[in-house]
Amino acid sequence: MVVPTEGGLDIPGIDEIDMIVFDVDGTLMDRGGMVPGLIKLVKSVEERGVTVSLASGRTLPNLTPIHQALGLSGFIIAENGGVLWDGPKGQQIELRANGDRCRESIEWLSTKINSIDPRGIESNRWRETEWCISGPQDIGKMRELLKESEFSDLRIVGTGFAIHVTETGINKRTALEIMLPRRGVEPERVLSCGDALNDVPMFNLTGFSVAVDDHLDVVKSSATSITRNKGPKGVIEMLGRLLED
Repeated sequence: MVVPTEGGLDIPGIDEIDMIVFDVDGTLMDRGGMVPGLIKLVKSVEERGVTVSLASGRTLPNLTPIHQALGLSGFIIAENGGVLWDGPKGQQIELRANGDRCRESIEWLSTKINSIDPRGIESNRWRETEWCISGPQDIGKMRELLKESEFSDLRIVGTGFAIHVTETGINKRTALEIMLPRRGVEPERVLSCGDALNDVPMFNLTGFSVAVDDHLDVVKSSATSITRNKGPKGVIEMLGRLLED
């Protein structure tokens, strides 16, 4: 059964999905944290037999408390696909990249762009597969400089909360392509939910995708549905409709 949103777009019935994969910043949480009512709804979805997983640019130590607070049965994809962990299934932490070159590329870029602080954001102390700096920065200029350097194989992705430098091929989609088969879940029966450019790869893989922000055209056009409300309130809107069904 398809449940129409207020804007006329469609989200699946809860019986059509086996898993929801949530981005965190700008999706499950905003700068003020989680909004009232969200935890109860997420728990209700799990009680209906839908596994909930996380896929975020945050580090694993940042994500495990959120995973525990929500009581999730799913896995965690951290650092935009660089770190994989499925604690509920006993899977050990898996690193898909080495973040040393990413850090070195930012150190090099800081010699070209004075506004870049090579130390980056606070969570870099736990980061293992990428490196992040805060904005605002001229991402286009950063990309052009990297393109002509020894770091031309690296990618720069802005999420609205930070600017990430990652290895090519490391993203939420390629991480899901590893993690979903381990759970025996078909991508067609997964709903992904996010708000930013780093969510587009997983939108392009999963059978259903919901954007909780329509600020960027590429995010909006990649999603199969867009909530009327933004951020965590959009998640509440979406989960409420699923549970109504």
